[in-house]
Amino acid sequence: MSLLSFPTSCAAPAAKPEGPVRAVPLLVASLLAAVLTIYVWASFGAKSGVLLAIGFGLGLALFHSRFGFTSAWRQLIAVGNGQGLRAHTVLLGTAATLIALIISTGSGLFGSVPKATGGPIGLALFVGAVLFAIGMQLGGACASGTLFAVGSGQSTIVLTLGGFIAGSILYTWAFPLFNGWPSLPGVLLADHVGWFGSWLITIAVLVGIVFVTRVVQARRNPPPADVVPTAHGIARVFRGSWPALAGAVVLGVLAAAVFLVSGGIWGVTFAFALWGAKLLQLFGLHPEAWEFWQNPANAKALAASIWVDKTSLTNIGIMIGAAIAAAAAGAWKIHSQIPWRTALAAVLGGVLMGVGARLANGCNIGAYLGGISVGSLHGWLWGVFALGGTWIGLRLRPLFGLENPKPSDSVC
Repeated sequence: MSLLSFPTSCAAPAAKPEGPVRAVPLLVASLLAAVLTIYVWASFGAKSGVLLAIGFGLGLALFHSRFGFTSAWRQLIAVGNGQGLRAHTVLLGTAATLIALIISTGSGLFGSVPKATGGPIGLALFVGAVLFAIGMQLGGACASGTLFAVGSGQSTIVLTLGGFIAGSILYTWAFPLFNGWPSLPGVLLADHVGWFGSWLITIAVLVGIVFVTRVVQARRNPPPADVVPTAHGIARVFRGSWPALAGAVVLGVLAAAVFLVSGGIWGVTFAFALWGAKLLQLFGLHPEAWEFWQNPANAKALAASIWVDKTSLTNIGIMIGAAIAAAAAGAWKIHSQIPWRTALAAVLGGVLMGVGARLANGCNIGAYLGGISVGSLHGWLWGVFALGGTWIGLRLRPLFGLENPKPSDSVC
């Protein structure tokens, strides 16, 4: 058997055709995208406008490829299907390659200077990654998944987003309790072996992961991953669904674009803390007095408009881009009935992700994708501890009536 074959217990089902285009949601989302782009570009400059546009692209790619972090880890741990994790390696490899090239030039767009830093390694990183992964499995989505699911009309994930923001508020309010946990300085591979050496090590590890998942999958012979309805021919570009590997490449390119335009890695979760603080201010409260928001960089972000915050711009773009993609695919739909245990899990999962992301100084995007793509050791460690948290989360899911994949399933 070829080392590049990935056996499953049965063949994946044939994809069904997509439903008709949801014209009204598509029109509303497209108009919102156009109006918001004009407003942001005119009022806050080209840099903000481009970041918003990149967010639209991220939302389109995330939805059309149904690119999953939560499901990928769940399928790997529960039944040994590594298809999702292999898509991660393509995303990580694409982003790492392009970011290494960008950094080697020493300059970005709009006056930005691309800079890579190694995230601190310590207790907060480990605990935060575990909490975040547990939250993913209970909430049903990761950080990027929460955004594109909300944009596509998934009502349950709106509760996850609410919990995410609440957890972020909780962390910033209780920041003195979380600050100062033991840690070591970050390790950036490029500081020791140069950017080419860093890239080479990253690619070698990613290739190794592909072969390890092949060995695991061959031994466990899991069910195949489920498929979603798809268009055919050229329409597939605009209506989906995209192959996961194609989505991985597009997302990797767009992650590098964020780095080129802003000078920093693509992130998601800081915006939730920022939105929560601004919401509290609307109700007359004063989070700006909290220690977390006394940090000069955080205070500057809180005092400024969200339309100059790169994370807010891409987050909002993702939700709108996903709405356009879902409507074009005939999949945009609001679900009005949510079982109470599912709703409870969504909120609790969101809270855990909000706290965990701030503890670990990032999520599946900012820590895992961002860290690994710039050659920071903390990104790899985040992934390892997130796998451990996934194992815990899978054992908690049945308490909330949530199912896990089983080896006897026809799809996972």
